[in-house]
Amino acid sequence: MSLLLRNARLLDVVTGEYQETDVRCADGRIAETGSGLRAPDGVLAVDLAGAHVLPGLIDAHVHVTAATADLGSLPHSSPSYVAVHSARIMSGMLTRGFTTVRDASGADYGLSDAQAEGILRGPRLLFCGRALSQTGGHGDTRGRGTRTSDDHPCCAGLGRVADGVDAVRAAARDELRKGAHHLKVMASGGVASPTDRIDSTQYSMDELRAVVEEAEAANRYVAAHAYTARAVNRALKAGIRSVEHGNLLDDESVRLFREYDAFLVPTLVTYWALKKEGPQFGLPTDSHRKVDEVLEEGLAALERAARGGVKTVYGSDLLGGMHRHQNEEFRIRTEVQSPLDVIRSATSTAAELLCMEGEIGTATPGAYADLVVLRGDPLTDIGFLADPRNVAGVIQNGAIVTAGEDTPLAA
Repeated sequence: MSLLLRNARLLDVVTGEYQETDVRCADGRIAETGSGLRAPDGVLAVDLAGAHVLPGLIDAHVHVTAATADLGSLPHSSPSYVAVHSARIMSGMLTRGFTTVRDASGADYGLSDAQAEGILRGPRLLFCGRALSQTGGHGDTRGRGTRTSDDHPCCAGLGRVADGVDAVRAAARDELRKGAHHLKVMASGGVASPTDRIDSTQYSMDELRAVVEEAEAANRYVAAHAYTARAVNRALKAGIRSVEHGNLLDDESVRLFREYDAFLVPTLVTYWALKKEGPQFGLPTDSHRKVDEVLEEGLAALERAARGGVKTVYGSDLLGGMHRHQNEEFRIRTEVQSPLDVIRSATSTAAELLCMEGEIGTATPGAYADLVVLRGDPLTDIGFLADPRNVAGVIQNGAIVTAGEDTPLAA
């Protein structure tokens, strides 16, 4: 696919400056940028008339199989039913400007391969398979009255239970065998799990280190679900590269993030959405009561981390019908961060976390030709990113995949 975009105002996310330029895309990559580029015969040329253009957005914490907020019900759903919902969810993400996402448990190689082969419309999908959880941990969806656990791979679900160093090694190796781009562990309690406390720590240090060792042996890394400072700090000391949520972190956490060169992936919009709409989309009552414990502290934690120089990455973590709020995270974060810093969290910094620097999160030659055309400047009004209606068009791998009827891309 070849495409020439003329007269774009292209944001350099590193410098924070716009460049008035043309962009030529070929073979799925950005071939060149500059003024007065010429389109070879047969190449589609589109004049953007000065529209603001960003690199394709990256959401580093999604659950594309979470068709409901009642996560405990997923293992009882037909895998084909869940896959159809996943296709719908992924298509919506692409329309909102997200050309790459990192699934934080639930997706597998089937969805990733289908997207890569072009038979499923959606963002490039990096997956971990199932998250590793101790018995009674955040990935154990059994209620107190259920004794048996069915982690059969044919069934939909977000977690798998493994206890003890040998068992977590085997589980980690199994997810890597199936092509996981990263591994995930549940290192603390959570909102959507039925039997654990949010302030609990989960997995021993030996178990956490075993998962990290297996990931590093395969040249992969580990993400950890963790809320409290105690859980966050244990995870960082074990060698975790990416901490998800971190709503209750402290100053020691900030120091450890810097020491271990780790990343924080806050997911503030999910608590905002769960508080408003969680029960409507299947969140059990017991889980809804937990939301307040983490909702109020999330922004303060992000501000503390950002002020301390922690690398923060964009994440949404939405469930069920709440996926439509994915872009609202931009608005929430600008309460404590600059628009440019939030945009970097969804582009260049996210690419660094995903070990794809120079390939995504940038609009430089050689990178994937993933671009988002906006109806205005998000540096002056973050609403041009926070409201998906302001996404005028999306280009993925050099092809126009979304185009508003009133935009040059639709011609």
